[in-house]
Amino acid sequence: MDLINKNIGEKIKSRRLRLGYSQFMLSELAHVSRDQISRIESGKINFTLATLFKICRALRIKPHKLLKDAEQEEYIKSGDLRPFVKWAGGKTQILDELMQRIPNEFNNYFEPFVGGGAFFLKLEHPRSVINDINSELMTAYSVIKDKEKFIALKKLLLQYEEKHNEEFYYEVRARDRDPSFSTLSDVEIAARFIYLNKSCFNGLYRVNSKGYFNVPFNKSEKVKTFDEDNINKLHKYLSLPSIKICCEDYKNMTNKAKKGDFVYFDPPYDTLKDDTFTAYDKEGFGRNEQIELSEEFKKLHKKGVKVMLSNHNTPLINELYKEFNITIIHARRAINSRGSGRGKIEEVIITNY
Repeated sequence: MDLINKNIGEKIKSRRLRLGYSQFMLSELAHVSRDQISRIESGKINFTLATLFKICRALRIKPHKLLKDAEQEEYIKSGDLRPFVKWAGGKTQILDELMQRIPNEFNNYFEPFVGGGAFFLKLEHPRSVINDINSELMTAYSVIKDKEKFIALKKLLLQYEEKHNEEFYYEVRARDRDPSFSTLSDVEIAARFIYLNKSCFNGLYRVNSKGYFNVPFNKSEKVKTFDEDNINKLHKYLSLPSIKICCEDYKNMTNKAKKGDFVYFDPPYDTLKDDTFTAYDKEGFGRNEQIELSEEFKKLHKKGVKVMLSNHNTPLINELYKEFNITIIHARRAINSRGSGRGKIEEVIITNY
């Protein structure tokens, strides 16, 4: 009951803020004391149906919708979700910096360049939309979300672990060169993707100009493709109906964000002079794309969306976002084709709030 009260309270507060009402205004409209409104929103008291109806009438929302949404969101955070794959540009090492800068409150969460999802999983927000242009990555997320496919995925990955050796690695890697690759099931695509990530050199995801995965074997004698506890918790979280998984142009996704929502951009970074790592996908992400992204950032800002962005500390990025809050942090490269390219570098965290 306490959890239901808390979820209903959060829904009432979210609706109130979306309408631009203060607690005092809601109190006046609903004929319920301001103190009671405050305690209901924080989930600290039980309340009668009569009180709930008064509040819903003032907020112009039907009670059954509020109750249904609250029931759907009865999700208890695990608090320790981790990415299921290693990913270039992963945010694990700067999570504390990012968490210190999240908005005090927001409605829905959007992450258009989710990658390995370290920040998304740290937030573990029950109303989230994630996206990435990498179709194999997003297929893996979708498979983990689906109960039957998830069971089949784990079974197939365990078979891959048994067969693992250098010859098998290159056999699996070569499948995207075969015309039959397009006929593989979602489970087979996800299993191949995860297996290659765990068995390739330094966890790189890199494709050539034809879009073929071309990272060499990491020479490991054994491979562990998933952590049982973590991936089970991840399945439970992703299986929430309110978690949406997309694979489309990021602008199509961010168009859905509304006032009071929170968007975090973690795009392919602006290039440094000594960068040798090139592509998350064959299309690349250059200067023009960085400019387009800054325009999308500003568009969301005008809509009242709360936006945060990470990037390299370069003159271009500082110029594009000079009207917003820019904080310089130091990070360490986790993935690079050369060991000498994994030193500390300057990054920026940019917010419009």
